Order: sequence, then C-alpha cells, then structure tokens
Amino acid sequence: MADRAEIKFTKLEAPDSGSVVLLTDNKLKLGPLSAALEEAAGGPFSRAAAAAKFKGAATKSLQILAPGGSDLDRIAFLGIGDPAKLTAQDWLKFGGSIPPAVGGAAATTVVLERPDGEAVSAQEAADVALGITLRTYSFDKYKTKKKDDEEAPKKRRFTIAAADPAAARRAWTAASAVAEGVAFARDLVNEPANALGPIEFAEQLKGLSKLGVDVKVLGEPELRRAKMNALLGVAQGSERPPRVVLMHWWGGTERQKPIAFVGKGVVFDTGGISIKPSAGMEDMKGDMGGAAAVSGLMRTLALRKAKVNAVGIVGLVENMPDGKAQRPGDIVTSMSGQTIEVLNTDAEGRLVLADILSYVQKSDKPAAMIDLATLTGAILIALGNHHAGLFSNNDELAAGLTEAGLATGEKVWRMPLGPEYDKLIDSKNADMKNIGGRLAGSITGAQFVQRFVENNTPWAHLDVAGTAMGSPANETNQSWGSGWGVRLLDELVRAKYERKR
Repeated sequence: MADRAEIKFTKLEAPDSGSVVLLTDNKLKLGPLSAALEEAAGGPFSRAAAAAKFKGAATKSLQILAPGGSDLDRIAFLGIGDPAKLTAQDWLKFGGSIPPAVGGAAATTVVLERPDGEAVSAQEAADVALGITLRTYSFDKYKTKKKDDEEAPKKRRFTIAAADPAAARRAWTAASAVAEGVAFARDLVNEPANALGPIEFAEQLKGLSKLGVDVKVLGEPELRRAKMNALLGVAQGSERPPRVVLMHWWGGTERQKPIAFVGKGVVFDTGGISIKPSAGMEDMKGDMGGAAAVSGLMRTLALRKAKVNAVGIVGLVENMPDGKAQRPGDIVTSMSGQTIEVLNTDAEGRLVLADILSYVQKSDKPAAMIDLATLTGAILIALGNHHAGLFSNNDELAAGLTEAGLATGEKVWRMPLGPEYDKLIDSKNADMKNIGGRLAGSITGAQFVQRFVENNTPWAHLDVAGTAMGSPANETNQSWGSGWGVRLLDELVRAKYERKR
C-alpha cells in the first residue's frame, strides 16, 4: 500500500504540541475547546482571517505558524461552511482537506468539535479519517529523486480528537478496509504496463488468499478448454498470455447466492490491428480500471469480514498488433456459443466481458451481476469525468447503484437500453458484430454485453472510462488512478446485500 497516513483516535481535548486543526463555520465561530485553545495561543484568528479574507467556506483553510503563547507548531482553521447544511459526504471532504491545510506536518491533531455545539458522530469521525487517508495516497515507487514539496514524511500521523474515541475506532475498522481497497485499486491502475501484465496482475490477486479470499487463476490451457475464444482472440497478438482470476469471499449464509462483480482487465490497449493514435496511448495502461476496482472491492470485503457471499472475476489480457493478432473481419465463437464478427479490434473490452460473464454465470449462478469496464470513449463525451455510465436490465439494481453513488460521491447516471439500439450490432455474417457505428457508442457497447446475460439475471454495466483514470483531482484523490468503484460497490453491498448482524 502506498498511503502515508497513520490514524489514531483520542478523547476530545486540546493538544500541547505539533500541529492542530480546528473547525470553524461560515460565521468564523469556534467550538468552546477550540476557542479556548485559540485564545491561549494569543487570539490570532480574527486578525489573520480578516487579513487573509478567510470566510470559513467549506474545505477552505487558514494556517497560522508558530502562534505566540503556545508550543504548537501551527494552528490550521478548516472551514465547514454552514453547519445546518452538512452531509455525510462533507466529512469525507473535510478529512481530505486536512493534509494540505497543515502542509508537510509530521504530527497533526484534529479537534473534531463542531462550532454549533452538536456532537460529531463516530461515523463522521471515521469519514474524516478516511478522507485523510485517501488524500495522502501517493504513487511514487519509481521516483529516485524527490522535489522539495515531496519531502513530507513517509508516515504522517493524524490524531483525531473525538467525543467518543472508542466508537470512532470501531467505525474506522470498516472504513480503513475501504481505504485499503481503494489504495490497492489505485496501485494497480498506476502501475506501468511493463511491470503489470496479466501474469503479474494475477500474482497480485493471489495475495488475497491471505485474507481468506479463495483465489483461482485460469491459464491459457484452461481458457481454451472453457472455449473462451472471444477473450483469447483479444490476447493472441501479445507475447504475454492471458489470465482469468476468480475470487470468492464466503461471508454470507450457505444458501445465499453470491453477488458477482466482473472486471475488464486490459493491461495495455494499443487497439490491436485497429491501432489507436499514438497521442495519449500511454494512458491505456489504465484500461484495466474495472478489474482494479473489482480487486480492490474483494480486498475490502475480506478485510472488514463482510457478511455476504461475493465473487469477483477479472479477465486479464493485453491487446497488441502482432503478426498473430486478431484481424478486423475475423469471426470468433464465444463461450456462450454466440458468434461475433470483430469489425474493430479496438472494441476489445466487450469481448473479454462476454466470456467472463458466461463463465461466472455457469460456475456460480449469481443472484446479480455488476460489470465495470473502461469500455468506451463515447461515455466521456456524454458524461465527462464526474459520472460513470450505468446500464441495467433491472430497476431495483439500478436504483441501488444510484443511491450508493450519491452516498459515496462516486456517482452514476443511468443510460438507456432498448431494441432499437440492439439492432445496430446485428451482423450479416455472425450473430452480432462488436461495434454498432459512430452514434450511441456507449449504448451499443452495453447492448453487446447484455447479450451475454442469461436467464434475465439482474445485471448492471458501469462504463468507467471517465472515472477510473485521469479524472479531475479533488479533496480525496490526487492520483491519476482514482480507485473509483471500490467505495460505490462496498456501499451497495452494505445497503442491499449484506446480512444484518
């Protein structure tokens, strides 16, 4: 893991050393403990706020170094805006705003005291800790020299002073599992493709067995026996052989059918014979963002011992333009028996999903399936970087994902499916073709995937091309690989599928 934050919880009292963060509102009011600490330091807040035109807006901060009358290194005042309008998501953002508010401080105490006198709950305290941890993540393993602003301690300690530290620690146990899952997903997406091929990715996932996850890796001979020819067709141009990895977490009852999470894992995508333009192709190391999210989720479920049965399956391939590569016009027979005319080898992710969806339905007969894939550039045109595209055959599942997205800030927007769009992928030479034309590209991609959903199993497809990599930096993510989807799916499991204690 690459995060730099060490989190501790303590009782609500004023620290006497290091850096401290105090909460203030949009009227520059402080809670009683914070006000007493600020007064003991010489009362610099009001004067400094006036000089800096600081208004206490949410996530904005004001820093005072070496305040007189105090042994503290600094006091940082963090704005929370209007206390009456706070949401659960705000506490996560406040946490993410704390590390930059205190610069490179090695030890920081966060006084979680609302200016309006209301108590900060244990869950809100855990959300602050989660925000800190997500913000302090960095991927710098390949840097041999650091810039001056990157010389912060490898492990920064944040002590959160809370009204009920014991309850906050219990809430943090689950939240820290989420943080680890997100960091795992980010690490995978950020790795360069020369270091993370299908074999190396599969080796990383074998490590989940130490947490109680049953991990099964399928190599090329097993994939051929399973007749996963759509997936194999994508991989045949690469010197690096494909892998499919199944991960089972058995935390539910014996009778409970598992929920299946399915991830596209194209570790690098040149486009194959339908080769992409060279500009920006380096970003295609992130074309396995769906598989990374599934992997991070399975890590989270295991770490927090989720009371659910879940299966994660990822198809790991590299799409290269070798002399053995798949050609435009080739026809392959998928594991399901359906035939596919490959008109564009750069529409490869849906071929991977087709076979691994068929496999998990045969092996596990899941109660529901959710696939994640950096599938189309078209979804970026439609939704940009702030929503993933949601396609589903089931209103209840779609509503659950929408609610989970609003709760976590990993938002989704439901897109249409329908027979009119489905006709666009009919082929004269096979059961279907893998592209549907220039228009409605993300929809026809989803229509293709839906053809491999059997028996009307509740299914959702998340097109995460705009959110899994290169999405805008925010309070809780400064990384190119965002780990998007781990928090969303964990929240869905908690709310809709997990056995209540």
